[in-house]
Formats: sequence, C-alpha cells, structure tokens
Amino acid sequence: MIKKSLLHLIFTLQMFFVYGQVYFPDDSQVVNQRIEEWRNLKFGLFMHWGTYSQWGIIESWSLHPPDAYLRTGPYANNYFEYKKAYEDLQKSFNPTGFEPEKWAIAAKNAGMKYVVFTTKHHDGFCMFDTKETTYKITDPSCPFSNSEKADVTKAIFESFRRHGFWAGAYFSLADWNSDYFWWRKFPMCHANVNYNINEYPERWQKFTEYTHNQIIELMKNYKGLDILWLDGNWARDDGDLKLDTLVKKIREIKNDVIVVDRGSKTKRENYLTAENFVPNETILYPWEVCLCSGGGWSHTPNAVYKTGREGVHLLIDVVSKGGNLLLNIAPGPDGKWQQGAYGLLEAYGDWMKINSEGIYNTRAFAPYREEKICITRKNTGFVYFFYLADEGEDHMPAEILIKSHQPASGANVSLLGYNGKLKWQKEGEGFKVFIPEKVRENPPCAYAWTIKVSEITPMHVQKN
Repeated sequence: MIKKSLLHLIFTLQMFFVYGQVYFPDDSQVVNQRIEEWRNLKFGLFMHWGTYSQWGIIESWSLHPPDAYLRTGPYANNYFEYKKAYEDLQKSFNPTGFEPEKWAIAAKNAGMKYVVFTTKHHDGFCMFDTKETTYKITDPSCPFSNSEKADVTKAIFESFRRHGFWAGAYFSLADWNSDYFWWRKFPMCHANVNYNINEYPERWQKFTEYTHNQIIELMKNYKGLDILWLDGNWARDDGDLKLDTLVKKIREIKNDVIVVDRGSKTKRENYLTAENFVPNETILYPWEVCLCSGGGWSHTPNAVYKTGREGVHLLIDVVSKGGNLLLNIAPGPDGKWQQGAYGLLEAYGDWMKINSEGIYNTRAFAPYREEKICITRKNTGFVYFFYLADEGEDHMPAEILIKSHQPASGANVSLLGYNGKLKWQKEGEGFKVFIPEKVRENPPCAYAWTIKVSEITPMHVQKN
C-alpha cells in the first residue's frame, strides 16, 4: 500500500475526489453483472504479508530511497547494505504457524465474503509460485519452501474458496527487485522505473513481458481469480505496460474477472478504491475502501485493533454510502494472526448474525445518514435504519425519531433480532418508533440497532 505519511495521505484524498467521480463502465455486460454481484458482498478481507513481517516494519517502503526515516537496524545508514539485508529476509522466512483454514473460518463467521491477498508487493517478493523469478517464497533459499503449504497464495485461496469466498489477488505493477524495473546501472532515486524507457525500450519490453507472464500465472494456476487488484499505477511513469492487452488475455481465461487498475481512470478500473479513509459523501459508482484493522498494513508487533463498536460503525458508514469495506489483517512472521484480530472479527460476527440483512445486497439510499441514523435499501423495497449507539450506550432509547422517511400505509416496522412488530407514528415528514421496555433493557445486539421498514411512502423513494 501507499506509505503512511501525511503528505501522501493528503495526495491520496485529493486523488480520490478528483477521480472518484469519474467512472467508466466495462464494455462487457458479463463483467458489469459480476461487479453488481461484488457490490452485494459488502465486506472483504485484505491481507498484507511478506518477508518484511519478520522485522515488523511497513511493507516495502523502507526500500524507497527518499524514505530513509523508515529504516532501522545496523544497516539503516547504508542503503545498499540495508537493501541486501532486506532481500536476505527470504532466507529466514519460515512461517510454520501458517493457518489459512483458521483464518477463513474466522473471516466467514465475521460476515466477510471475499479475500484480497498480496501476491506481490512493491519489493518484488512473490508469495506465489512463479517461474519468472527466484525471489519467491517457494524458492529453495526460503526455509518455508519445504512446507506442503509453501505456495501460500494457493493455500489461502483454496481454504477461503472452500468457505464460499471470492478470491482476489493484489499485485504490484512496480517491482523494486527486478533489474528490468530498478536497473542497477542507475541510481534508485524514486518509486518509479529508474531509467528512460524511450532510450531503453527493449528493457521496458522485458519488464512488460515479465509482468504479463506473472499475472497470467496467477490466472491460470490459481483456478481463475475473481478479482485482480493492481496497485502501483503511479510507478509506470510514462511507461505503457500494455494493460488493455493483458486484460484481454486474462478475460480469455476467465471472462468475468474484475480488474482494479487503481487510479487509472480507464475501463480497467472496474471499481474505485479509497485508502485508509472513508469519503464524506455517498458515491453511486462501484467503490471500496481499504482500511487497517489494527497497526499498519503489515504486521505490527503489539498492534492495537479497532473496538467492536468502531468496526461495526465503520462497516455501516461505508455500506450506507454505497461502498464495500476491505478490512486489512496482517499475519505475523510465524504465519499467525494476533488475538486482537480474532477478537474484532468475533465482534463483527456477533453483530452480523442479527443485522446482516441490512448490509448485504443493499444500496445507498438518500439522505444516507441523519445524525445517528444510517440508511440502506434493498431493491425489494425494504429500508433499514441503523441507530449508531454512542460509547457506553448499552440500552436502547424509548423512542427513535427518523426525519427523512415515512412508512407506507400498512407497512411492517420491526427491529432486527426482535420477534415482533414495533409501534410507530407519523412525525412531520418522518416517523417515530417506540421501543418496548423489555427490548430497551436487553437489546438484541451491541453497537448499533436496525429498524426495518417493509415499505416507505412513494414520495420518499429515490433512485440511486
């Protein structure tokens, strides 16, 4: 992911609002239908994992020459020794506690529906079995290559697919290990390709072929991906990686694969992405926000994870604005998740058991939010009003006022998790719901409560 600096975060925000309102539908109706199916999933798991987890540092970016402040250890002051030590982490990477089945079960119980795994980050280390480089987890120089689960990408996708997940591959278009990208003949001064590709077109062509070959390997050898999540669009400079040609190739393998060429402002960007922040307004195009669950994108020793309340409110906020939430959990060098990650997923699961019908298969519905109320709607006409409980608000209020909508005559008004109808009355253009005392004292769940209305008055129905 992009480095965690204030300057870059500001740039990310600016870029999102520039291109976030520009969306080009794919030419394929099959792909567009698949995107709509993806929008129904709402909740996914992101995982950043690589050799860098052994040092507990930010992924890849300490190799970026301008980011010297990210380097630690005995080689921090000598870039070339540091880069060699970093790349030598391959020789000690041995995550013998790797447990993808446990991850898949925990994610499924939390209500997640798809997984995106970092098959290759900017450092170029491949977490899959590629024939294009020896800088990979399955190379004999890596101790974990002796494991039957050495191809961790394959093991992860197989476990998650067994539990009904879509499989997505994060793949960096930058590769700081490849001599076709960062040519050792020239200094490595920035994140982009470090030579003039117009002066050395043959070298750039080799990198293009290298990139295509690896992505084709992912498509062919991992049962056809559902999502190809391309990062590093910024690193190409003026280079043409012939990605339109590549997309045609991979769609010959699987015709409905979703491609996310982040920030490209092209038809290759099948859905828009925001990173580590949630937009203030709804976006009616397909979009996703990726966020850290605790610590950073990569393994952070003693990471502090979001509370259950923070996590649930985040999901509701994103979904009510029309997006999907891709929540990152970073495995450690031993191949395990920290207990805080499991605790957060358990909190999600407890809440989703009661309220998931207001999350899945819904779309944003204006005004999307009013004070402590977030709103979603199904195409069946059901509308869901999520009351976001404050910190320490463990009991439901006696009355909940919704100002923006009103149930139609004869509509059912209920509370998810409570077997019974709720009384309500008109209140101006909205309505007031009355919560029985026994429910107020013993709510069906924590963090947020969902009022379900079977039908609202036609004057309030708006297309989104």
